[in-house]
Amino acid sequence: MTALFSIRDLGMRFGGLLALDRFAMDVAPGSIHALIGPNGAGKSTVFNCVSRFCTPFAGDIVFDGRSLLAEPPHRIVRLGIARTFQNVELLDRMTVLENVLVGLTSHVPRYIDFLPGARRIAAERHAVRQAEETLDALGLLDWRHATAGTLDFGRQKVLDLARALASRPRLLLLDEPAAGLRNREIHQLDRLLVDLARQRGITIILVEHVMQLVMSVADRVTVLNFGHRITEGPPEAVRGHPAVVEAYLGRDAHA
Repeated sequence: MTALFSIRDLGMRFGGLLALDRFAMDVAPGSIHALIGPNGAGKSTVFNCVSRFCTPFAGDIVFDGRSLLAEPPHRIVRLGIARTFQNVELLDRMTVLENVLVGLTSHVPRYIDFLPGARRIAAERHAVRQAEETLDALGLLDWRHATAGTLDFGRQKVLDLARALASRPRLLLLDEPAAGLRNREIHQLDRLLVDLARQRGITIILVEHVMQLVMSVADRVTVLNFGHRITEGPPEAVRGHPAVVEAYLGRDAHA
């Protein structure tokens, strides 16, 4: 199957540190592709290059046949790519609904403020309905008027995901979405990610340390260590790969 998203021989330096060294991966449309590795392996650097927060010195990043390195950061969302962050970055003093509305801004016409009164009100109500539909799908509708900062950590994680989904992405980059969640919440996240990929056709790249989640949902796993790709394949093959056991999962991971 033709890849929707490709990273080709990516090189990234921070001063004298080579963070990515000819890193490459292909992601099939509608799949869940996990990117794993030890802390400092370069996983978040990959996401930052895709989001255009960082500019690599070599290689290319291609989404749907288009090089992202030619695009400014503000256009990445409009192209159909959204992400969450390792540390939840919510607008704490705004409501849950307002946070999701922020995610909708890439699809709200720029001229909305210049519309006649009735048309502007209709457009704003349409945006609210879309935001509420997203919250309902993720089980947060009852909290739509709550201040985001008052939510428990698990719901803040879900709200971060809801805001990303509001931008209607074709490619969703999730940076450690299970970090800090309880087992019940991880199980709910498991089902949600599978639904997003299988039912909605959203392609997902998942950076995650919770191997329970990775092994359950991923169609394919790429393992990164010190900026190098050390192996790639289906979860069951990667789990027992000697280099992965040594570098990341631990010697007892496949016992």
